[in-house]
Amino acid sequence: MYKPFILLIFLTVIGLSVSAQREFKMTEGDTTFVMKRYVFMLLEKGSERSQDSVTAAEIQKGHMAHLNKLSEMGKLSVAGPFENGGDHRGLLIFDVETIDEALKLEGDDPAVKSGRLKMEAIYWWGAKGTKLP
Repeated sequence: MYKPFILLIFLTVIGLSVSAQREFKMTEGDTTFVMKRYVFMLLEKGSERSQDSVTAAEIQKGHMAHLNKLSEMGKLSVAGPFENGGDHRGLLIFDVETIDEALKLEGDDPAVKSGRLKMEAIYWWGAKGTKLP
């Protein structure tokens, strides 16, 4: 009677400790990768896109300055627009602890504040230190 209950508690504690970690090692053949959890954010076309061209250009300038600042802070690892993205405008990969932290950081983006862009974020695992050529 007590064994299943104790096993359930043990598995729950183990599960919580693993999910709280942002890194783990994975061995494939003779290579060991350190996997790290990032926040993947999709930037989509927002509902407020009726600004005149001068205002839109100023918002874009602020958007780029914001992304550069996040990169300099070490919070943003990858950023870029989609070619002919339609409703999908770009992606961001944050090196932060939580989705909430990424949403708060990107929530200060002038393009998000103005409604030109909206955000959707999920956790993503990648090999630590992966670089694009």
